[in-house]
This record gives sequence, structure tokens and C-alpha cells, in this order.
Amino acid sequence: MSGGRASEGAGCITWWGFSPARDLLSTGPERRESNVNILLVGSGDPRHILKTISSLRDEESLHVWVIENSMELVARQLLLLYLALMPKESMGTNEKTEVFLEVFGNGEIRSQTEETLRHAASQLSLAVTETLETATHPCLNTTLLKFKERDELARIFKLWIQPRPSSSSSTCAAPILMSKVWDYRVRQHLGTCYDYKKERFDWDLIMKLHEKGCGVINKQQYARWREWGLAFEMREGAYQITNQSLLSSRVFSQRGDKVAVRGYWGDIVSSPYLSFGIETDDKSLLKTQNGQHIKTAQDISIANVQELFQSLSSRRGCPTTSQSVAETGEPSPSPEADPKSVTINDLMRLSGVSVTFLPMDSLNKLPEKQKYSHFFNTIYFSASCAHQLGPTMRQIAAPDAVLVVELAKYILDLNKEQEAGFAKKVASMALEAGFEPWREGQSDDVHAVFIPQRK
Repeated sequence: MSGGRASEGAGCITWWGFSPARDLLSTGPERRESNVNILLVGSGDPRHILKTISSLRDEESLHVWVIENSMELVARQLLLLYLALMPKESMGTNEKTEVFLEVFGNGEIRSQTEETLRHAASQLSLAVTETLETATHPCLNTTLLKFKERDELARIFKLWIQPRPSSSSSTCAAPILMSKVWDYRVRQHLGTCYDYKKERFDWDLIMKLHEKGCGVINKQQYARWREWGLAFEMREGAYQITNQSLLSSRVFSQRGDKVAVRGYWGDIVSSPYLSFGIETDDKSLLKTQNGQHIKTAQDISIANVQELFQSLSSRRGCPTTSQSVAETGEPSPSPEADPKSVTINDLMRLSGVSVTFLPMDSLNKLPEKQKYSHFFNTIYFSASCAHQLGPTMRQIAAPDAVLVVELAKYILDLNKEQEAGFAKKVASMALEAGFEPWREGQSDDVHAVFIPQRK
């Protein structure tokens, strides 16, 4: 079943990961340090950050350091963390979950969600441009980025903030319609099979995702996402405004010149359900009836994200502005308080938790700095960045560090031989970098786990 560009399915930018959220502190051998430093290379979204925070004990502190390979990914990570940190006083857990998943996995969003996104972008833009040495918020720390990277972030946020041009306005560039750029990608991917796209969607779901254990991904929901880019429809309403956070630029060569084309260049095959929607500790969500799952990946995503957000609230540390008012005995804001009035300073502060974004080219420079010598307790590489795993990693890994590498199981355009070849290559690179497989745990074909070689 070919005819298109099979390798195009995963895209060239990882808006979401190709693996479920992992608690990185319980991945690998049992370790419990009171102060933990985790390095994420190319994780693409904050799923591992949120999951790891949820397992922290009260006395433990966590510092996550993030390297991405594009500032568009950094901007989106900041946006999703901003939404996750919205206080209950301005947005309840249910609504926050819906807005988060909508921004996370939908090419098109509702008008009220777009207003929240634009407000968040304006706040993040201020934080990035006006904060030079001290982070406005410990979980949104961009102070170590280069000046040109911060300028690029500000440019990206400005693209998100710009109001849609009215019909009478001719000065603004025509807006990019997600429906058009999504369909362009689907056509490029399927080629001559486009006329049979429904059958192709069914094939990829049943013969690939379901075969890989993702039976909870619902046929109707998956087909809707494959055709329209809508993974999560939880409310009545029109999902028809382009989700600006899922647009990026891709450089093409045209007659010897390099041209940047803005469009949707992310995954169009594996789905955003993988991050939060295929695993759960609540086995009731995995029940089947007559061989069919009762609940869907959307249901599980909602339940998991709600649980993660409740964990964030329970870790709430330094009082926000809203909390301070409540503690003085004055009336607290109503649950209907406008999310668009929230500032960076109003976001939840999480006790003992910080997230710092590092420059895009910093991975090979970390070993040169004394601060990072044998510093990281866990180092995580996504499948898209696994090629950056090199011998210098031992210099920044703590003596009992764990190296976690995402495998290619859920990159559907690869066949079984290519998937196995990728895992073999990862093991070889890890060995060359001074790490050996951790063999005590059960074999996991989603992530490869390594520990430093014993001399």
C-alpha cells in the first residue's frame, strides 16, 4: 500500500512525542536523590516533565533542563507549561484539561481557546524579552538562551498574537488555513492512494497501532484526526480557528535558492494520542466489551491529564497573587475569573520544581562547563535526536545516572526491520558513549534504558 512519500508521515518537527509520558525518576534502577537534575533532549512536549513532577515526594526537588532543535518547539513547550500552571482560581481543572489537550493535539481550535492562547503568548513574550538574568517563573526559565534565540521566540509569539485580519483589512497577510496545509500533507503522504484515504487510515490503525497494543485508539476518532487534524473534541462548538502553535517554517530548495514555507510539518500518522492516551493505571478505563474498548484514547488522555494537573496543584508552593488574596480573608476570585487576566506572576509556583531551557546548540558544549560535570541524574533522548548521543555524555552524567532513549516503535512509516535496526543502532551508540543496557527491568520496546558501564 504505497504511492506517496512514506517517510513524510512523521514530519520534520516533533510537536508531540512518539511514546507515552514517563516518570523518569522510576525509569531504570531504583534511585532516590533529594535534588534531581534531568536533561531532556528533543522531548517535543512536556509529558515527561508533568509525569515526573507527579511522582515527586514532598522532600525532593527537581530541575529539568530542556534542549530542543527549534525555537518553535521551545515556544510550544513554554505555552503548554503555561497552560498547565494556570491556577484553579482562573481556570478549573476540567476546563484546563480540555484547553490543554485542544492546544496540544488539534490543528483547529475554538475561538475562546484561541483567546487564551493569544493571551498566554503575550505574557510569554513579555517574560522572554524583559527578563534578562532572573526568570519570571522558575518553570519557564529562558534566561540561558542566546539573545538571538529569545528574539526568535518573541517573533514566534508575535505570530500567535496577531489578530486574524478582518475582511476589510488588506494590510495583513492572508492567514494560513490549517485545513489546507493539513490536506496538503495528507496528499503528499498518500500520493495516488489519496482517493482511498479512509482505507489507508483503517490499515494504519488496525494493522499498525492496534497491533502495537494501542487498541484503545478509537477508529472514528483516529480517522477524524488523520483527515482533519482534530484529535480532541470535548465540547460542543466550532473547532475552526487555526492553532498557531502547530505551524512552523520548513526550508525548501527552489532553483538553487532556499525558501522557508510556513505550514503544518508535524506528525500526520502516529497521532497525539500516544503521549497521554494509551496507558493508564486505572484499569477500568481499559475494559473491553465484545472485544471492543469501552473507553477511547481521548477518554484516557482526559483522565491522565486531569490527574497530572491535580498533582501540580497539590505541589503548589509559594503563594500566587490569587492565593495571597485568599489568605488575607478577602473574597477569592470566582471560578469564572477570566483566564485572560492571568499574568506570569499568577501562575502556580511548584515547590522545589524548576524548568530551564538551554540553547539549541548546547548539548556538545555542556561537557566544557564545570557546572555540568557529572551533573545529570537522568538524560533523555527522543528518537528524533538519538543521533546526537555521543561519547561526551559520560562527562555530564552523574555516576549513577540513567540514560533513556525513545525507540521507533510508534513511528509507523518504519517497518519491523527498520524499527529493530534503530534499536540496535541506539544500543551501539550508547555503548560507544560509555553506557550499558540496564537488564534488571522488564524489556520495554518503547524506551531503551542504559546505565554507566562499570569499570
